[in-house]
Amino acid sequence: MPTISMFYGLIVRMYYFDNQRHNQPHIHVHYQDFSAVISIPDGSVLEGNIPKPKQKLIEAWIEIHQEELIADWQLAINGETVFKIEPLK
Repeated sequence: MPTISMFYGLIVRMYYFDNQRHNQPHIHVHYQDFSAVISIPDGSVLEGNIPKPKQKLIEAWIEIHQEELIADWQLAINGETVFKIEPLK
């Protein structure tokens, strides 16, 4: 489960071969004791929860980096090495 980005206390990960359970491109986000699975296409929470202000940061980051996230997703589901993505600044 490679970490692809970290910012404002958020850790964003993408798992290899992770296309079975949620059936759509997604990321795993961890913040303190919270964790959530977030859809890449629309930023919606598929599972879990994180504080609303942090969720808004993730939504903005996804919007900015959507093409890179989809490219990483394709690599990850094929078991290939994913690339780091710039944090939100």
